[in-house]
Amino acid sequence: MTTTTLTIADLHGRVEAIFRKAGLNAVQAGALARVIVAGERDACKSHGIYRIEGALRTVKSGKVKPDAVPELDLNEGSAIVKVNADGGFANAAFELGVPALAERTRKLGIAALVINDCTHFSALWPEVEAVTKEGLAGLVMCPSYATVAPAGGNKPLLGTNPFAFGWPRKDTSPYVFDFATSVAARGEIELHRRAGKQLPEGWAIDADGHPTTDPEAALAGAMLPFGGHKGSAIGTMIELLAGIMIGDLTSPEVLDYLGTTTLAPFHGELIIAMSPQAFAAGRPGDPFARAELLFEAIVGSGARLPSQRRFAAREKSETEGVVLTAAELELLDRLFEKGLEAVS
Repeated sequence: MTTTTLTIADLHGRVEAIFRKAGLNAVQAGALARVIVAGERDACKSHGIYRIEGALRTVKSGKVKPDAVPELDLNEGSAIVKVNADGGFANAAFELGVPALAERTRKLGIAALVINDCTHFSALWPEVEAVTKEGLAGLVMCPSYATVAPAGGNKPLLGTNPFAFGWPRKDTSPYVFDFATSVAARGEIELHRRAGKQLPEGWAIDADGHPTTDPEAALAGAMLPFGGHKGSAIGTMIELLAGIMIGDLTSPEVLDYLGTTTLAPFHGELIIAMSPQAFAAGRPGDPFARAELLFEAIVGSGARLPSQRRFAAREKSETEGVVLTAAELELLDRLFEKGLEAVS
């Protein structure tokens, strides 16, 4: 297989140029390029350049504003900071809101960032890592569109509803996990379809509610929650907290609004930041030192901390560059040359 290696900066320039040529303003294009390149850098192909087409398709459909300028509402005196994404992508709204979130958290010990009226298509770990860079622990969650059947159900109702957590660590990568509350992210099923590969057992059901390993049938049917009723309950919690509680759309409402799952979902997002020092104040021990003892015990038992493979891939990309196949380079060239005309 023919491959080409690009520096992270070169790849960012190419991705941002695609979005700029497609009509996105600098705020939107820059934020999208950063999160897509982060996916490629960390070897998370399901959230890398594969996502560009979906973002452009959503712009072309008129379901997201390419020139949106998010607006920050500091909501003084409250633990809640709000950003109205102005109908644009969540990434730019998050970048605007996180400094205020960090400041409010240091002042109060805990604070939340609410993003409303946004389109979200990326992983959550770049966002939770931005919280840990501030020395804070964080929870990030959002709904999606109805593609997951609740435990015992036979029709899609919940979203893949990703959920991420991060804990800051000194002089090393943070403790981070980020996962869909479905058995797998929808992007993984699409990648199986494109590769002509069957799905593992237990990932999905077809349109009639029967188990299937066919990606096409799965995309026409429903994914399943991880852990049965446990994943279903967590997915429902996210609908409540990051949809209903913040006054934004739930996954069924998103699907009604879009009318398709081929576009990036339009909803809200909830980010909760916490100061370990503030919570542990007055109690013996340094919370960060105590956390390291726990991490050391986990690794010492032979287990692996989540995201370690991703951090290893990042370190390699930062020193050696990002490897793309000839087909991936052709995709970037085509998207830049044709812009919105490259997507149906």
